[in-house]
Amino acid sequence: MKKLSQIWKERLDILDIAFQPILNINTGEIYAVEALLRNHLDAGFKSIFDVFDTTYKENILYSFDLALREKTFKKFTQIKNYDTMKLFYNLDNRLFDMPNFSSGNTNALLKECNIRKENICFEISERHEIADKSSMEKILQHYKEEAFYIAIDDFGVGYSGYKLLFDSTPDIIKIDRYFLQNIDKDIKRKLMVKSITQLAIQLGIDVLAEGVETKEEYLICKEMGCTLVQGYFVQYPTKKSHEIERNYKHISQLLKDSKREGNNANIKEYIQKITPIQKSSAMHEVVEYFKKNKNIPYVPIVNKDNKPIAILVEAQIKEYLYSPYGIAILLNNEKENSKLKNFTTYCPSIDINSDISMIIELFSNNSDGHGILIIKNSRYYGFLASKDIIQMINKENLMTARDQNPLTKMPGNRVVESYITQSIQNSKPTLLCYYDLDNFKAFNDIYGFRNGDRIIQLFADIISKKLPNSFFKGHIGGDDFFVGSSIEESHEKYVKQLKNIITTFEDNAREFYSQEDKQNGFIITKDRAGNQKKFPLLTVSASVLFLHINKQSYHSSCVNNILSLQKKTAKLERNHLCISSLL
Repeated sequence: MKKLSQIWKERLDILDIAFQPILNINTGEIYAVEALLRNHLDAGFKSIFDVFDTTYKENILYSFDLALREKTFKKFTQIKNYDTMKLFYNLDNRLFDMPNFSSGNTNALLKECNIRKENICFEISERHEIADKSSMEKILQHYKEEAFYIAIDDFGVGYSGYKLLFDSTPDIIKIDRYFLQNIDKDIKRKLMVKSITQLAIQLGIDVLAEGVETKEEYLICKEMGCTLVQGYFVQYPTKKSHEIERNYKHISQLLKDSKREGNNANIKEYIQKITPIQKSSAMHEVVEYFKKNKNIPYVPIVNKDNKPIAILVEAQIKEYLYSPYGIAILLNNEKENSKLKNFTTYCPSIDINSDISMIIELFSNNSDGHGILIIKNSRYYGFLASKDIIQMINKENLMTARDQNPLTKMPGNRVVESYITQSIQNSKPTLLCYYDLDNFKAFNDIYGFRNGDRIIQLFADIISKKLPNSFFKGHIGGDDFFVGSSIEESHEKYVKQLKNIITTFEDNAREFYSQEDKQNGFIITKDRAGNQKKFPLLTVSASVLFLHINKQSYHSSCVNNILSLQKKTAKLERNHLCISSLL
């Protein structure tokens, strides 16, 4: 191994390592830290990239990187409970260009520092253009074959990311900050990240949201299925190892505030707690397993970290298990076709805290599969078989049908109440709006219930088409409707959208009247006391309430009372709109 010169040893002494935590996005518990180079200016370099570019030009990149690994590994062991977390270490994709690149050096360093191989995750990026375009694939494959965890950094920024997913299937992809900034406000970014995340989940790859800076970005990334998170919102990089914590209070509080009641309460009843088999298990252990567990059709396969990576389907090795000749083949360790890896079947996995809708969507995209592996805190938890998922879907459909308004097919009163409760409990600024049709009974009395139903359906269609998909839309019953949405700081655009519903309905509802009534601008019928009275044509009134960050102190009954009182005021307003805000 080429030794570093004295000047490079001195530079290495000046350079320091900072750590930035990587959390499980669903629980807030620490999963890993990323090592980041610091003090490059003091060492005489314009940037961190300049450090590696210089070593590359001097043909000592690999020697320098190994010395830096040793320094990083030793500092990593200063973190409390370091052995329970991973270390993300950035690899320069030009290492293979170095003439002294060789195998086994990392393992020797790990042994010296008393770090398990499973604790190391190498990050690889397309940051550098190199002559040999396959070098990145080579270095990725090299460390993957060495049984290290692999993460692709800056995913989506380079040009061969999807090719790497297909060819090498890394353990983790890091979605670049470029796609995450203001994702809660940018539908285009949201669609891109959701697409990447869903693809990764299908392939059994964890998704790390990198560079998350706000609670809104955090919650959106969690909602879309990202499994890990890193960024200033969690913690800035620190050179002080003791500042790395196992749990971060502000994250725990955020998750508590945003937790949705009943989100996945009925998932657990379907999960089968099947004892898994280690990936490294010999075939005689597999044979013994099936002899002891004759009624188990699927067996999860996990790695040393207890993370599920595949399943073993009993039917696929049935012919081997139940004949002496077949068992002899399985137990022949010298033959390649008797290895466990040749009998495993790919199976997607998902966190137990994920929405039921995500589980259903994942299954829908793999409906010919055997089921879904469930993980908790990045470790195997259980197995959801296809038949159980279908049963769960049927139950969900029945619950949805029960909660739908039969006329409009929109969510009914129970779901609306649940939405209001969740809106109060979570940390997102929210708008809530009750719509109430004005003079609807009078219209019904003159034009009949059938036309009344058409008016109800008209309004349901208007809010469905005119309000964005980000809005929740419900039909409380009769001529009462509800809409709600998470909001940005400015209220103006939302008020404009809600006003547009009022004017659109009034314009369309006029067409249900006779020409004479339209010209008169009113109809005459009996009021509730039985007296003849003039009633204006149909309009709709809106009671709007904006909820902000301190809303957790309010109860849903209080919010409902405010909205109900405002509804009466809205009917007296010229624009049929009454708005208030809880700060």
